[in-house]
Amino acid sequence: MRTKFKYFIFSVFVCTGLWSCQESNSQLPFFNSADFKPEWIPTNSDKYNSIHKIDEFSFVDQEGRTITNQDFDGKIYVADFFFTTCPGICPQMTDNMKILQEKYKHDDKFKLISHSVTPWLDTVAQLKRYADLYEVDPSKWHLVTGPTDAIYNLARQSYFAEKEIGLQLTEDDFLHTENFLLIDPKRRIRGIYNGTVSDEIDRIEHDIKILQEEL
Repeated sequence: MRTKFKYFIFSVFVCTGLWSCQESNSQLPFFNSADFKPEWIPTNSDKYNSIHKIDEFSFVDQEGRTITNQDFDGKIYVADFFFTTCPGICPQMTDNMKILQEKYKHDDKFKLISHSVTPWLDTVAQLKRYADLYEVDPSKWHLVTGPTDAIYNLARQSYFAEKEIGLQLTEDDFLHTENFLLIDPKRRIRGIYNGTVSDEIDRIEHDIKILQEEL
């Protein structure tokens, strides 16, 4: 009896950790705060029109083009934060973003964006060299640079890139996160993933499929 009881508790824990097995199969949650507490909000709820959204932005990509939030309107996209001289986690994150690039290369409703966290070093020319090295498709995936305060504020206040700790930091504190963030066509956060883990890419693809069914 004791063994069966332990197994039951473990099973409940696993489902809860995945934000409820039943709900996660039919709808993705929304994330409205830096603690990444998932919320399932129906369209008829009073809270639906106040769901957190990524702020408007304007940066420059590896091709020298101005990229704004309007380029992502009506599209599902994955965002991350990196720097081209990163010797640690960034190459693995870039490799995993490239998997998504190839998976959805023919899907006009899906895009990728990687924000440089060392924009004072990552010029357009440097981003272009990095993009060529990793075979980045500029029509699908934008590597962007811009003012440090604009990137850091967007990362911490809109994407909650460093979770709750990021809200207490300024542009003088280095931005560093391994998170991939799944954003829906209305610029709402629908998933957070560890961008260094290959298995997480499978979970992203599963969640993208759910979002595609919402379109």
